[in-house]
Amino acid sequence: MAKAGKRYPLVIYTRMIDRWWPALFILGLALLAIAWPYYQDLYKRLTEPWRWMTMAGVGGAVILISLIMLIMRKSAYVQPFSDYLLLATPFLRLNISYRRIRRATSANLAVLFPPRSLHGFKREILEPLFKLTAVVVELNSLPMPITTLRLFLSPFFFKDKTPHLVILVQDWMAFSTELESLRVTAEEPVQKKVKDLSILSKLPKK
Repeated sequence: MAKAGKRYPLVIYTRMIDRWWPALFILGLALLAIAWPYYQDLYKRLTEPWRWMTMAGVGGAVILISLIMLIMRKSAYVQPFSDYLLLATPFLRLNISYRRIRRATSANLAVLFPPRSLHGFKREILEPLFKLTAVVVELNSLPMPITTLRLFLSPFFFKDKTPHLVILVQDWMAFSTELESLRVTAEEPVQKKVKDLSILSKLPKK
């Protein structure tokens, strides 16, 4: 069984959910408040039940969605294992073999995504996070087509068109250290095997 490291919540997903769930919750409450007078009026409740039922139903659904988002705010994370890196989101679980990883470097988020190049929604999402440091995991190749990954991952996982993933967690140093430690340990048996084969090849043949 693969040794599991610590789970590191993905800051981007937490930030996006924290931004949207309160707004949805308030919207749901507002719809319920609008539906209440139609329900309270007995005549309208009996002659036009669709009015309060529609608004109350939509309001309840919106509140439910907001609560689900709140519960899922920590369900997006990265977790190093003994032989692969797991990247998990509510709709994607991606196992990235250490053989696919070239190296992991760190960089300030504002350097990876210059504020001047961002506008509107993207800038609003990243603005409180520009001072944070991200870990850029450079890959030999992506584990699946980029078009598929973009369906499930935020655009802030990709700084350019090269094969890589931008990982933003609160404790980037602990994540980077644990990732490199497990990755080096996973590569040691392969390196030892190559070394042993090299030594055997130098022995005189009978």
